[in-house]
Amino acid sequence: MASLIYLSCLDDSAKGNIDFDTDMFKVLLVTASYVPDKLTHTKRSAVTNEVTGTGYTAGGVTCTCTVAKSTVNNEVTLTFAAVNWPTATLTARGAVYYKSRGGASSADELIAYDDFGANIASTSQTFYLNSSVLTLRNLT
Repeated sequence: MASLIYLSCLDDSAKGNIDFDTDMFKVLLVTASYVPDKLTHTKRSAVTNEVTGTGYTAGGVTCTCTVAKSTVNNEVTLTFAAVNWPTATLTARGAVYYKSRGGASSADELIAYDDFGANIASTSQTFYLNSSVLTLRNLT
């Protein structure tokens, strides 16, 4: 499965439901059994097969987002900072970024899915997730 931006992210951004400059974002890890659907998955409650393991808390961790606009390239770049899970024992295939509202998973807007391309395992060591970059381009 390839990495993707959920269609609802673009819709929620256009409607003002997501503000990349001020909202709180989190990232959670999923197993290879999660099958993302960019068209129908809109909220965190649609995400299945979140990893479990020592050193990992359901719902993931908070991550910061920075926004950069390039008028030369007609694009906006969203960069989600690197995060880690110290002393983790787990196996993950991908990461799901979402806006955290601090309550029910049915309220948290999905942003993107990052496919690692293979299972990544950690045994009693720090599980690192590099920063993720999303580029939105104006093609006109």
